[in-house]
Amino acid sequence: MYSEGKQYTSLNTGGGYNNSKQWRRQSCWRKWKQLSSLQRSLILFILMLLFICGLAVYPTVTEHLRDNHSIQKPAIPHVLEEPVKQEQPLLPEKLPQRHQYNKRGPPLLQNHSKKKENSSDTAAAGKKDGERKREEGVISWRGSVIDTDQTTEGYGRPFETSQILGELCFPETSWPKAVQEAFKHAWKGYKEFSWGHDELRPVSKSYNEWFGLGLTLIDSLDTMWIMGLSEEFEEAKAWVATELSFNKNVDVNLFESTIRILGGLLSTYHLTKDELFLDKAKDIGSRLMPAFNTPSKIPYSDVNIGKGIAHPPRWTSDSTVAEVASIQLEFRELSRLTQEPQYQNVVAEVMDKIHKLGGKLDGLVPMFINTNNGQFTHQGIFTLGARADSYYEYLLKQWIQGGKKEEGLLQDYLQAIEGVKKNLLQKSSPNGLTFVGELSHGQFSPKMDHLVCFLPGTLALGAHNGLPADHMDLAKELMQTCYQMYAQMETGLSPEIVHFNMHQGSIRDIDVKLADRHNLLRPETVESLFYLYRLTKDQKYREWGWEILQSFNKFTKVSSGGYTSINNVRDPDYPSPRDKMESFFLGETLKYLYLLFSDDPDLISLDKYVFNTEAHPLPIWPSTE
Repeated sequence: MYSEGKQYTSLNTGGGYNNSKQWRRQSCWRKWKQLSSLQRSLILFILMLLFICGLAVYPTVTEHLRDNHSIQKPAIPHVLEEPVKQEQPLLPEKLPQRHQYNKRGPPLLQNHSKKKENSSDTAAAGKKDGERKREEGVISWRGSVIDTDQTTEGYGRPFETSQILGELCFPETSWPKAVQEAFKHAWKGYKEFSWGHDELRPVSKSYNEWFGLGLTLIDSLDTMWIMGLSEEFEEAKAWVATELSFNKNVDVNLFESTIRILGGLLSTYHLTKDELFLDKAKDIGSRLMPAFNTPSKIPYSDVNIGKGIAHPPRWTSDSTVAEVASIQLEFRELSRLTQEPQYQNVVAEVMDKIHKLGGKLDGLVPMFINTNNGQFTHQGIFTLGARADSYYEYLLKQWIQGGKKEEGLLQDYLQAIEGVKKNLLQKSSPNGLTFVGELSHGQFSPKMDHLVCFLPGTLALGAHNGLPADHMDLAKELMQTCYQMYAQMETGLSPEIVHFNMHQGSIRDIDVKLADRHNLLRPETVESLFYLYRLTKDQKYREWGWEILQSFNKFTKVSSGGYTSINNVRDPDYPSPRDKMESFFLGETLKYLYLLFSDDPDLISLDKYVFNTEAHPLPIWPSTE
């Protein structure tokens, strides 16, 4: 602010303009000479520091001023056109306590008849609704973080200038520390408001129960160990030792509990060599086995771990292919550690049956499989997104885990990648982004789930293990596409689903439907960035990951602790919090970001470990086995 004191200026009417300028120069020089040497040195130091920071941030600033993000050449607009405005409430309806499966797309067939939950159409509508919510004392949205304190400050408190300069000048060597701080902030919310429960609801400072097994805590164990957060790890370990019990009358999803709980416990055992975690892994593994007691040996989706009774969902007798074919890494490793072959046998039989089934298209599989007859259902629909994605991932990773000896798995994987190239791969218009679409009864759809962004990393891992070099080429093209799914959104965060334009004359490559604009803090893109950087050392992958972390901090961070999924990545003024932090944000997203920024190539070496689909590293078996 200007000083309230009065200032007087004498005017010399007799002098001309040039004389006036000369007088001012002399006056400034006189004042400069009157300063002490310490004052002059301090001023020069500050000017030099600002000049250096200006040089560092110049490309980023000019890029935002031009409102463009380049894809090599030509450039793609960073800010998309405004969506069609509709009057629709921005805040989501109250979330039910019953968890909705959404990690890799277990079956939600009943959702076809439900109204799609989504957010927001316009910033104006959002702000109006946000003001109403603030009057009720629920939340205050500050534009950069969600403030759960009840205040009367409205939308204020933008970033201070020093904060902005601090972010832009943040040295790369400090990026791992920034991920640690993000984890600590997420953990703070979990510890204070949902300790021992499954998921944090950070905005309402409460929790969501799914299985009642401390899901976020178990999913985060190996992340804390890898990040060196010993205090947080010891607190969590004490809970596992004294509070975690699987002797509960509760239905759990076979797939989700395998990749998150069994995988998390096995990984933590290998990293710590603490028998506590192996004992817990044996317990949950044995309790999941009834799921395989089906006529076809294709497992049911749900099992009661207290009663030992399994069943399919209420609405179908189908399981998803992603569910039944993405539990093998964990059960195989459990057999290796316990020397009890039944765990490996049941999951190997599943893979053998799928290997022999008809109904595939050039190695691509339908999304559903019947637990009674063991046949594919809903045939003719092929995707690498929800309900099928990790089937392809686990073909390659089982082959790597077993020491590259199981040729059937490798051949299925190679055939599937060729099927992707032949049937699902297309380029967008006008900038030629390579993307993976979907096929429904011969009709191609340019729809791509964010889940598909696991593929660049998987392709790169395969190339690293001796598979064709063009797999790495395709990985790099798809990595660019997945990055653009973030960069072209106003919040810098990817939506759940995008549609690519293919017709000539398109203005932009990516469109996002209203129902698909939510971001669940998913890990797939940063997962692939980790693989691409680890295997190519191309610095741009780190820079892209840093941009994504900054966007998470700006638009999903909750002031009291935790991060929330949001409803509208197209609205930076009010992205509309969903009040939910999935366990995979700590178990996967932040772990992969930390590994991406780490300079230690031996920190979870890709030649010694293979990550399950929940980012839990399991050892590659010794070649003697």
